[in-house]
Amino acid sequence: MSISKNALTVLERRYLAKDDNGKLIEGPEDMFRRVAKNIASAEASYGKSKKDIKKIENEFYNLMADLDFLPNSPTLMNAGRDIQQLSACFVLPVGDSMESIFDALKNAALIHKSGGGTGFSFTRLRPKNDPVMSTSGVSSGPISFMKVFNAATEAIKQGGTRRGANMGILRVDHPDIQEFIKCKEDLSVLTNFNISVAITDKFMKALKKGEEYDLINPKDGKKCGKASAKEIYDDISSMAWKTGDPGMVFIDRINKFNPTPHVGEVESTNPCGEQPLLPYESCNLGSINLSHMIKDDEVDWDKLRKVIHTSVRFLDDVIDMNKYPLPEIDEMTKNNRKIGLGIMGWADMLIQMDIPYESTQAYKFAKKLMKFVQDEGWSASEKLAEERGTFPSFKGSIFENDRKVRNATITTIAPTGTISMIADCSSGIEPIYSIAYVKTVMDDDALHYVHPFFKQKCEERGIYTDELEEAIVKLGTTASLPGFPSDLKSLFKTAHEISAEGHVQMQAAFQKHTDNAVSKTVNLNTSATKDDIANVYNLAFETGCKGITVYRDGCRGTQVLESGSSASKSKTDTAIHQTTLADIGIDSNGKLRPRPRPLMIHGATHRMKTGCGYLYVTVNEDNNKLFELFARMGKTGGCAASQTEAIGRLISLALRAGIDSSNIIEQLKGIRCPERALGKDKIYSCPDAIGKAIEGHLKNKGQIIQEMTKLDSGVRPECPECGGPIAFIEGCLICQNCGFSKC
Repeated sequence: MSISKNALTVLERRYLAKDDNGKLIEGPEDMFRRVAKNIASAEASYGKSKKDIKKIENEFYNLMADLDFLPNSPTLMNAGRDIQQLSACFVLPVGDSMESIFDALKNAALIHKSGGGTGFSFTRLRPKNDPVMSTSGVSSGPISFMKVFNAATEAIKQGGTRRGANMGILRVDHPDIQEFIKCKEDLSVLTNFNISVAITDKFMKALKKGEEYDLINPKDGKKCGKASAKEIYDDISSMAWKTGDPGMVFIDRINKFNPTPHVGEVESTNPCGEQPLLPYESCNLGSINLSHMIKDDEVDWDKLRKVIHTSVRFLDDVIDMNKYPLPEIDEMTKNNRKIGLGIMGWADMLIQMDIPYESTQAYKFAKKLMKFVQDEGWSASEKLAEERGTFPSFKGSIFENDRKVRNATITTIAPTGTISMIADCSSGIEPIYSIAYVKTVMDDDALHYVHPFFKQKCEERGIYTDELEEAIVKLGTTASLPGFPSDLKSLFKTAHEISAEGHVQMQAAFQKHTDNAVSKTVNLNTSATKDDIANVYNLAFETGCKGITVYRDGCRGTQVLESGSSASKSKTDTAIHQTTLADIGIDSNGKLRPRPRPLMIHGATHRMKTGCGYLYVTVNEDNNKLFELFARMGKTGGCAASQTEAIGRLISLALRAGIDSSNIIEQLKGIRCPERALGKDKIYSCPDAIGKAIEGHLKNKGQIIQEMTKLDSGVRPECPECGGPIAFIEGCLICQNCGFSKC
């Protein structure tokens, strides 16, 4: 078994079993054997002999150990262990009563504790200020309850390995739709929610005609007003431009393809949007590594077929071995037996076949390949139905008069953030995010990681040199490399070099032959406009997508302060705080010494809201120059309080020695800790709060700090666990170094 060093790091951090002291008690082979043995034991329920079960166990083991297929993270983490909760996706109903709302909250907590993510539609909740007859009061509306769900999620760790993630959905015809669209404008709230607007066909028709559409009160289903489709659409596009939320799910299209309409209507999806589910339904997912399905630069269709059939059997067995957090979920999941077989390594496959990601050839090939996966997946399900029978809700399903199958759905293209790191391949159907990056390890050693296929393709042409490696590590892309072959530039386009249309066309190509939906992010450059995002949404609808997520680079970052000067600016506006040698005490040996402190000094105290509580930062001045700083937590004691005191002492020493305040601000701003960012100015940590307090102090005096080279634009926020690069991929923030995920 070949496991890369980076994959091993991810496995050790998140997947491999540990004892009570946190010491590893299994290796990768042990993990795959644990999972294979546990899942294969389901075969006993269908009359398989011990010999046959052992054979199937070995097939499952080889499938995973060869990294040809990997199940979703909860299966790898929990199969064969006490938790035994194997699904990643759940949807819970939220009804219009306190009992239903808080039942959903309790159930979500149980799911998060077991390692799953939850999706909710809040559409059934009556709008804000609607009368509540039982109390003679008025409703607080869906958004207020979403905040309650968010706070509960914040307090729960998923099995000690993943933090809870939620999807919040509201229909576009709900009276509170405008408040919902803007509910994440302040990035410090609803931090554990992705949100999407459930778009109806009626809304899209009204938009096309430039008309208004009806708003519906869910309490009684009656019309209660109208809204301009264009205004709502513009609001959605504007907020997505600003924050990345909301996305869109085309709810009528999703229900058009609902395989069991007699069981219920789809209201919501899982957190990343690729799995529409009925209330109380769950789905287990797994992905095939396409980078391993190539032989002599062509697809090895025979190998792919075999992997598909074994994977479908594996996922169907997971349904029986799963320990569901609620009896309602157990019943609903086993009645429909939905599975979600997907793919990863798509970009790697295209590179191996010399097919540019953004090309008609790639879109055609995507349809061909996914049709093969879908057709062979259903063939495998038909064989399982012959062995085991159809799924219990089969009668009344869309298959009743067509064919007998074991599962209500077969294919889903799900996020593969961490499992693709284990498999050492590209994520899902996303393009490569960067050709190279630098990883900092112990003792600040910098290791260069260059995409192996890039190196291979360049070596085949005799153009790979140390100079090229240095340039590609620095840039991460070939776009600005002079003289680099144009065909290789096209082949190695990164996510931000792919046009918005190219992203959507690829998603639509795969959606055509995917039973459920497709997780994909349309990554846009920071220069993208609101109209660009509106066009992306429209193209997604027109090309048959079931949902769409857009992320404009830097949309969640702080605004960069302007530096330099121009004729239109006053001298005060462009003043830059600087120090001179006259401000610095220098002893006879030429060494810096801090200036002595006078008996009396003036300053101001700034209250900063951090994830650890209120931080009070006092900035004092000497002759109009910053002299010292004190930082104290609102609550006494603890590491946070002692560390902020130490930071204050060191800053004071630096200021008194004449260090320019802009250098100090640069070092502090942007430092992140695992606590969520708070406030309109996004306080990422206590050091970040101190840096911003100094900056605010100077701005109040009419001074603007000149930004240094490291600008905190939010384009590449650091991972809170390892400090590595985080990217917004497949609808979620994922660390490309250690596998940390917000979902």
